Amino acid sequence: MNLTSRMTRRVGVAAVAACAAIAVPAVALAAPGSSAAPASSAAPAAAAARAALPGCSRTDLTVWVGVPADGSAGAFHYQLELSNISHHACTLFGYPGVSATGAGAKQLGSAAIRNGSHPAAVVTLVPGATSHVELQVTDVSVIPSSSCHPVQADGLRVYPPNDRRSEVVPLRFEACSKRGPKFLSVTATIGGTGIPGYSF
Repeated sequence: MNLTSRMTRRVGVAAVAACAAIAVPAVALAAPGSSAAPASSAAPAAAAARAALPGCSRTDLTVWVGVPADGSAGAFHYQLELSNISHHACTLFGYPGVSATGAGAKQLGSAAIRNGSHPAAVVTLVPGATSHVELQVTDVSVIPSSSCHPVQADGLRVYPPNDRRSEVVPLRFEACSKRGPKFLSVTATIGGTGIPGYSF
């Protein structure tokens, strides 16, 4: 089965805030990614897992937004999903690279900073399994306009952990066009979808 046919196997979950459509790969809800214990042995465990299995590359994955934004004071929260669409198991460890994009997929503002609320742990993804990161988007209206230059973003550029190839995921939200303000943050990769009712 080719990548295009895999991408069509999706079921709708809900509408993302700001009218962005969400599509959930059906295969992504079938099997959660499993996380190794994120204790002080995380680095040796990561090295051992990588020796046993290849790291997930951009071509092994599809990236999608899991649920509508969960708003809180001054921010919106999303689950950003990474699903294994390859025919082999692979691993993820650490943080993805994430930035807002505008017209022509051009980067807007500064890239996401790292949120250390979830310790980095090796996540093994068998074919069809999903992991996620928690993405926070700051309400840029709280940032001085002169330092932000707010504009509407229409996507996110996502680099899987330890990969230099990226995918642009549709998502509309207000972003800073000027570098400097930190309005995006992401956690390390977490096993499972993180979707209510589908968390593992």
